[in-house]
Amino acid sequence: MLDAARLRADFPLLRQREHGHPLVYLDNAATTQKPEAVLTAIADYYRTTNANVHRGAYGLAIRATEAYEAARAKLAGFVNAWATEGVVFTRGTTEAINLVAGAYGRAHVRAGDTVVVTAMDHHSNLVPWQILCQEKGATLRMVEISEDGRVDLSDYGRALERRPKIVAFPYVSNALGTVNPAAQLARLAHAVGAVVVVDGAQSTPHLRVDVQALDCDFYALSGHKMLGPMGSGALVAKPELLDAMPPYHGGGEMISRVWDDHSTYNKIPHKFEAGTPNVEGAVGLAAAVAYLEGVGPERIAEHEQALAAAAIDRLTQIEGVTVYGPRDHRAGVVSFTYGDIHPHDIATILDQDGICIRAGHHCAQPLMRRLNVPATARASFYLYNGLDEVDALAGALVKAGALFGYVPA
Repeated sequence: MLDAARLRADFPLLRQREHGHPLVYLDNAATTQKPEAVLTAIADYYRTTNANVHRGAYGLAIRATEAYEAARAKLAGFVNAWATEGVVFTRGTTEAINLVAGAYGRAHVRAGDTVVVTAMDHHSNLVPWQILCQEKGATLRMVEISEDGRVDLSDYGRALERRPKIVAFPYVSNALGTVNPAAQLARLAHAVGAVVVVDGAQSTPHLRVDVQALDCDFYALSGHKMLGPMGSGALVAKPELLDAMPPYHGGGEMISRVWDDHSTYNKIPHKFEAGTPNVEGAVGLAAAVAYLEGVGPERIAEHEQALAAAAIDRLTQIEGVTVYGPRDHRAGVVSFTYGDIHPHDIATILDQDGICIRAGHHCAQPLMRRLNVPATARASFYLYNGLDEVDALAGALVKAGALFGYVPA
């Protein structure tokens, strides 16, 4: 396993205490903390390089543009993008998927067509397709999940029989930790002529991602879930698709020529980056990628899987605790309930011991209905978490249960 204590020292926020206890941050699926290297990169950009990009002929603006485009190249290399110009900077996964739905989807989906999603999708990979289908008169087909929290491949096959225009699914479930067979799902979808959209919010920080090996068509990611700044992220796409798509936002930078009644558009990726971009976010994201490369995505995945296995082992020994999702081949996300204690109560009580977990439907209400629960508590691990924090979680959970009359086994 990784030396989590050594890595934790790189993260200033993790040094603080909550309610007199060492901070145990286990809400990494929601957002991750930022290492000193990322904070320094952002501060240095503003201290030394800040200027608007792409438009200025003076040296400072040129250096800002170079930093911004170097960040694009850094991210492209990290996920093995088809080309650097196939990386469009966005505010995160949500905007990236809305871009695909609003630009590609509106141009290609017609009345009577089908769009396929899954029952484990985050609302960010569901609501944009609902809006598109309602607007176009298309059908949204939701693929069911198996009892152990995986995509039901039989139902997926039935959904593909309708020859959908678009198939969208998460690489990793934010609520179950399920690692979907993304390459297989993409291959099956392509066989019926569908375009494939992968929600990579929970995979990019935690696995070695190679979009060319996945052979999806669009891949969305969020910077803040991979040690980068909030409001940063990207859509990674096959360049020929971006070339053929209409723009999503109108304004400065995304244009080539503007006449009184029409415009022509800039080349990709700039066609989809209207206005002043989040340059500090790109610079900070590049620093986060460098940090993750230094640790090693494979090592991060192994570390998280070991923590998840240990947490499942510890939590399932507590009478009344139910853990959801697969028991193997999963990411470092552990969702659970504890008898009839509401997850919000669990999270509030654990907070008193300095332990931060998430409670709620995790922006996956269709999934919660299928699990027959209103919400779950969720502990999600990252590279700076250690087995000591798994022990702290289990111990605090036993104490919480005692308050509600649950007797430790």
